[in-house]
Amino acid sequence: MKKMMLLLSLCLGLMSPLAWSHCQVPCGIYDDHARVKQMLEDAATVAKATAMMAELSGKSDAQSQNQMVRWVMNKEQHAQKVIATISDYFLTQRVKSSQKDYQKRLTDHHAVIVAAMKAKQNADPKFAKSLTTAIEGLAGYYPEHKH
Repeated sequence: MKKMMLLLSLCLGLMSPLAWSHCQVPCGIYDDHARVKQMLEDAATVAKATAMMAELSGKSDAQSQNQMVRWVMNKEQHAQKVIATISDYFLTQRVKSSQKDYQKRLTDHHAVIVAAMKAKQNADPKFAKSLTTAIEGLAGYYPEHKH
């Protein structure tokens, strides 16, 4: 039994970075505001990556090409994290058809997904800015709670 618990703990520990957007069980432990802040941090990374890509464009040395690939990959990963947070956390657990403003909430959350997709597809800084703006549009739904 101890070996099984150890193995389970190890597996959960290794998987924890993958499960950053929270579980889908009714545990009741939610920090929606923290999720919004994390998405804003991801958007800031997308913006930084876009700026660094522009700085590196046109350079052909191996180090610059290596850094370009790394920034592109980071831009993709952080935009995808935003999409996953909206899809796996907010749309599955926090946006409910019973809410009076359901249609607006759904539209606002979908706008974040579309902005993240466009930020992945484009290297123009305006797409990173649009992503940040779309995420900021959700902040009113999820105010910080002081305990």
